Formats: sequence, structure tokens, C-alpha cells
Amino acid sequence: MTLSRLWPRTLASRLSLIFLVGLIVAHGLSFGVQFYERYQSAEAMLMGNLENDVAIAVSVLDRLPAAERADWVPRFERRTYRYLLGEGLPGTPVDLKDAPNAVLSIEDAVGQSYSPTYTRIQDARPHYQAQLKLADGSPLTIDVRPSVMPLSTWLPLVLMVQLSLLLLCTWLAVRTAIRPLTRLANAVDNLDPNTHTVHLDEKGPTEVAYAAKAFNTMQDRIAAYLKERMQLLAAISHDLQTPITRMKLRAEFMDESSEKDKLCNDLGEIEHLVREGVAYARSVHGATEASCRIDLGSFLESLVFDYQDVGKQVQLEGACPAVIDTRPHALRRVLVNLTDNALKFAGAAELHMVVRPDGGCSIKVMDRGPGIAEQELAQVIMPFYRVENSRNRNTGGTGLGLAIAQQLALALGGKLNLSNREGGGLCAELELAPALP
Repeated sequence: MTLSRLWPRTLASRLSLIFLVGLIVAHGLSFGVQFYERYQSAEAMLMGNLENDVAIAVSVLDRLPAAERADWVPRFERRTYRYLLGEGLPGTPVDLKDAPNAVLSIEDAVGQSYSPTYTRIQDARPHYQAQLKLADGSPLTIDVRPSVMPLSTWLPLVLMVQLSLLLLCTWLAVRTAIRPLTRLANAVDNLDPNTHTVHLDEKGPTEVAYAAKAFNTMQDRIAAYLKERMQLLAAISHDLQTPITRMKLRAEFMDESSEKDKLCNDLGEIEHLVREGVAYARSVHGATEASCRIDLGSFLESLVFDYQDVGKQVQLEGACPAVIDTRPHALRRVLVNLTDNALKFAGAAELHMVVRPDGGCSIKVMDRGPGIAEQELAQVIMPFYRVENSRNRNTGGTGLGLAIAQQLALALGGKLNLSNREGGGLCAELELAPALP
């Protein structure tokens, strides 16, 4: 497994890992240096005490009568060494050239006066004995078991507290660093030209305030650009209405002929295209319609009845009471566009309403028409895109119906999904978010 796979993917986890590993390594090094220095100090103090104690104990025992020495030996006993009246255990002779510190300390204390011999005893931990003769010839053995100063019982607790403090500091540092980025990412994700601009708070550190200010400026520029485009298309539409109307009037005074019919059809197509272009521009810019609560089931029934009243084959299934918060005119425009497409290419449409467990609703507009190739499903919602084998000029389409439906669906806080049906036909699904409490 490569290091790139082990490396965290999110910025928060990466910063946490860097901070935490760095702090733990630094803390570990600091603790190691302090522990080593304490060990060296404790060992130096232990060897100094050993040298002084051995010198005093051997001198006292040498001057005591032989009968009283047994009573005094326990008084000189320590945690790491003791005195034995008698010969020591058999072991391996110790060479003073590479002898441990405990042996060298004993040698410095009594070596010149008593000439002890040193042996290494086979044991689970270091074990040495120094054997010497007192002035009256009695044997004395110094039994040494050197060991490191035991760890304090409170030290592991202190280490756990320190590690917990490191984790807390790391979490606070990462949270402080990531929060502005998360807020900016959410703002970018929720950036929608169809809604009113919501500016980020420009308070905080200099870098955060600068990023928020830049994002707010970008939002204002996008909003200004979209507004300018809508005004431009509206102006073009307004300016084209007059010459189109004059051309229609002039065409009416022409003699009846095939050329007159072609000219009238072209003028009607131009007028329809201009109106659709303006409708798309308004859908991109966002509607100013206020949201309100509606009963979606009754809303769909009313829409279907309007189609049936004019003899259109439109059916509704799954209608049930469901209250949603939406813009009814924009929602009706979306469903009308989808239903008109189904009627245009299949002659009939089926509407299915489904209430999701989260309280949201899904409306499917289905037909049994020619459908759309899978590779073109994502492109048909683009402006002025027409499928060559079905959505062409002969049908009267401009390539803006689905694009307008897509933009209005986003303005409603929903999503439009297109898919082919089994057995042929197209399914356009409009997903709507649940109503706010």
C-alpha cells in the first residue's frame, strides 16, 4: 500500500495528523531528554551514596566484635545492596576495565584497603558481589543488585493528561483553521443565481475577511452579469416586437400564395423563439414570486383537469394530500413544459406523485415516445440543444423547454432528472424538498 493511499483526504484530518504527530514527537523528545537527565542524576546520586555507605559500613563492621556484627548487618541494608557475613555465591569474575558503575564505586570505597574480588552472579537482572576479608580474617560479601529508580505512580497519569491536552489543542487549532474554509465551501455549494444573494460575514482574521470579501464581490458580479443579460434579452425582445408586427401586417396584405404561408410561419417561429429566449433569461435570473404553502395533490389534479378539458390525454396517479412550500407559478411552468414535451412527442402523458419518507415529494412526467439516447440525457437540458431524431425544427421546438424547466427546478430548490423508461419513452422526475416546519 502506497503512502498516498494512507494519507488522509480531508484537510481537517491532514492538519490534525500533522499537528498531533508533531506535538507528540516534540513532547516525546522533551520527555525523553528529561527522563534521561533524571536517570543520569539518580544514577550518579545512587553511586555516590553506594560509595559512602560501603566505606562507612565496612569500616564499622571491621571495628565491631565478631559476635555483634550479625546485629548490625540489617541496619546497613538498602534497596539495591546488602551485606552478608560469609562467602558469596559462585559466579563469573568481573574485569575492572569494563566493570559496571556499581563495582567501580565499591572499588573506589574499599579497594585500596581490603582488595575485594568481584563476581557476576547469573540472575534475571544484574547481580554482582564483592568479596573481601575483614581485619580479623572474617569474610564479608557485599551483594549488589543495581536497578533504575522506580517510575513514580503519578507519572503515567500526568502523561495521559498531557496527551489529552495535546488532542484538545489540536482539535481547537484545526477547528479554528477549517471553520472559515467550511463556511466558504458551503457558501460556494449553495451559490444559486436564482436566489437572493446572501453575503458572507467579513469579520475574523485578515485572511478570512479577505476571502469572504472576495466571495461577496464575486456573487455581486455574477448577479450583475445575469441581470445585464436579462435586460439585454428583454431589450432585444422589445425591439424585435415592432418589426415582427410590421412584417406580419405587411404579410397580411400579400396575395394568397405558398410564399405568404412560409413567411407567416417564419415570422411566427421568430416570435416564439424570442419569447422563449426571454423566458429562459428570466428563469436563469430567478423569479421574484413569493413562496407559499400549497397542497401538491390538489395542485396536480387542477393541472391535469385543465389538460383534459381541452381534450389532451393526461392522467394522474398517486395523488394524495401533501403540503409543500414552493412558488406555484414557477412549479406550474416546469410541469407544463414537461407535460407539453410528452404530448408533443408521444401524444399522451402520465403524471405520478410520490411522497418520500423525509416529507419531500417526487413528480414524474412519463411518456411512451421515442425517448432520448443515454449519452444525450445530460445535454438536452442545455439551452438550444435539440435531439436530431426527434426534437427538430419540424416539431416547433426551440431547444429551451427543458433548459427552462431545469433552471426553474433549481430556483424551487429541487432537481430535475431525466431517464429512459423500460419499454420505450422518457421519464422526467422533479424532486422537491420537504416543506419547512
